[in-house]
Amino acid sequence: MDKILAINSGSSSFKYKLFSLADESVLASGLGDRIGIDGSTFSMKLADGTKHEVEVDLPNQEVAVQTLLDWLKEYGVIADLKEIVGVGHRIVNGGELFPDSAIIDKDNIHKVFDLTNYAPLHNPAEGREIQAFMNILPDVPQVGVFDTSFHQSMDEVHYIYSLPYEYYEKYKARKYGAHGTSVRYVSGKAAELLGKDLKDLKLVVCHLGSGASVTAVKDGKCYDTSMGFSPLAGVTMGTRSGDVDPSVLQYIMKKEGITDFNEMIDILNHKSGLLGLSGISSDMRDIRNSDDKRARLAEAVFINRVVRYVGSYIAEMGGADAVVFTAGIGEHDDVVREGVMKSLSFMGVDFDDAANKAANEGFITKEDSKLAGLIIPTDEELMIERDVVRLAKLK
Repeated sequence: MDKILAINSGSSSFKYKLFSLADESVLASGLGDRIGIDGSTFSMKLADGTKHEVEVDLPNQEVAVQTLLDWLKEYGVIADLKEIVGVGHRIVNGGELFPDSAIIDKDNIHKVFDLTNYAPLHNPAEGREIQAFMNILPDVPQVGVFDTSFHQSMDEVHYIYSLPYEYYEKYKARKYGAHGTSVRYVSGKAAELLGKDLKDLKLVVCHLGSGASVTAVKDGKCYDTSMGFSPLAGVTMGTRSGDVDPSVLQYIMKKEGITDFNEMIDILNHKSGLLGLSGISSDMRDIRNSDDKRARLAEAVFINRVVRYVGSYIAEMGGADAVVFTAGIGEHDDVVREGVMKSLSFMGVDFDDAANKAANEGFITKEDSKLAGLIIPTDEELMIERDVVRLAKLK
């Protein structure tokens, strides 16, 4: 049986799913965690529900890849590596070089590394992971699936910054967005649930997790999105600040005696957002369980910033058919969903409180609601698998 691997990499980890080419069923899934860090672990869940997890030394991507392939054979998921006919890799930033997913080979792998400045924590690790698969499976097509590709359909008025235009001309300094693979999957699923062609819909997709973004989808394409040149911009996130006036950074740096702007960027990325506001946690579940007034503030700010983007995108598109919630907070936090949807009551939202609390895939608004609300669990790995099939022409 032919199989396809989908790899969803982070800077020090990678999630994976092994799919059957025949029917897209998941044969194995799991996580290699803390790659290059003490205490690394590897886990695998098989199709029958059996789970395996051990602490194992994963000093680099190549060892992690070899561990994955060894486990697939050890637990009988594959008998021979030749059963793997394609591997897809999530890559954070493809810049303007990759408006679509693409075959990555020895002739263009350098492009992934050339874009390091756009995603310094992710692109190098993802590039090394692709090279590891190239070394172990040299005859198997490797497909890069870029988080930014879906957003390349934005027109210039939406992606350009109001800076001297030469910075875009010389350095391609512009909005690139993120979570595009997730938004692409969720948008298509929303169209199915709404019973309409995606090209006839206006959607606002709220990918709300530790990293969070809001994307306007119009005519089946990205119309605008909240994340910017990097995933730091947009709404408040777990540890990221989201939008902030650059002048306040200069002010804080002077007051705190911070002379290295990289230190300020680190604060914005790792010490801000829900964590910075609450002083408790970057996890919305911990914040919800606290009675501290700063926890309540963090929760309110998070909802407010999502509402701000949802409302502006509805205005930009001249209306919307649905607001869609996905990812960890979007799929599981009924308070956030309620806060966003009830802010849109002026648009004729008929909110279904029971459906919202049930948190199943589907509608959280009643049938006669003029603006629909939906919960749709994302499946980035399935989109990766489908891009491998499409580009490697496996069917």
